[in-house]
Amino acid sequence: MSDTHTPLQNHLLAALPSGVQQRLFPYLKLERLPLGTVLYEPGHNLSKVYFPIDSIVSLLYMTESGASAEIAMVGYEGVVGIAVFMGGASTTSRALVQSAGLAYSLPAPQVLREFNHNTETRMLLLRYTQSLVTSMAQTAACNRHHSIAQQFCRWLLLSLDRLPGNTLNMTQELIANMLGVRREGVSEAAHKLQKLGVIKYCHGHITVLDRPRLEQLSCECYAVVKDETDHLDAKRQRLLVD
Repeated sequence: MSDTHTPLQNHLLAALPSGVQQRLFPYLKLERLPLGTVLYEPGHNLSKVYFPIDSIVSLLYMTESGASAEIAMVGYEGVVGIAVFMGGASTTSRALVQSAGLAYSLPAPQVLREFNHNTETRMLLLRYTQSLVTSMAQTAACNRHHSIAQQFCRWLLLSLDRLPGNTLNMTQELIANMLGVRREGVSEAAHKLQKLGVIKYCHGHITVLDRPRLEQLSCECYAVVKDETDHLDAKRQRLLVD
């Protein structure tokens, strides 16, 4: 796996100062993340963080009854396990692999050491955390005020932004669990989009045929989250140039 992949495929790792990269990269381990893998549960003490390169990890809020709802997703733009450097010994969410792929893991002590002793690294990770919090807040508002169809469109777009192509391997049941809604609601939304020629859905494979139309049908929440991610990426690009 390491012959064809590099840590620089993850935007945060690529934006680290060269000296920090030299110290951290030897500790990185490339891991394959199968679909549905749980990286950690609520209350779990984190021993490492994950930097996805072509996988997507969903952060889910879990209720006592076992119900769940996605509060954010992390792909090649970020890191899974911010509790390690944000002062929490454990996390309150579940991290579930939404789209199978690869990620680099890094032991928690190495991350915390650089966060505490390197200003540039600390600011980079804090900016990413701000972007993640913005995404969580917008998702909460979206789940409360927008229709299942709009939520479904937003979710598809955010997933596509983190994938190289226009196809997602995802069952309607899993999407319903992500959105915290009934499967029938997702099925109805998918059927309408397919009838409009926006997507093609077959046996757990969703192919987006008309992205501009999908963006029109989504609520404003997608644009808010994307703008925040683009803003973070612009700062990352400036760091690389400097």
